[in-house]
Amino acid sequence: MFGKISSWWSPTPAADDKPYNPSDPKMNPLNPKGLKPCCACPETKSKRDDCFLRYDPSEAEGKCKDELAAHIACMRSLGFKV
Repeated sequence: MFGKISSWWSPTPAADDKPYNPSDPKMNPLNPKGLKPCCACPETKSKRDDCFLRYDPSEAEGKCKDELAAHIACMRSLGFKV
């Protein structure tokens, strides 16, 4: 009966105050399959990773800008905050 009551002296918020979870389809309609960040956007992720492995770390950031931007755009389109 009193499960939803939260007061100023209570260290925990009420049960309904869940943090945003982009992998939860109920919280994030952009991700209906409930993909986790590690499994989202496999095509752009592999292109990004291949590019970073191809170049020396000092050059990779500049030469892989397009692959990185594509992967970030894909992740954001699924509701992930990148």
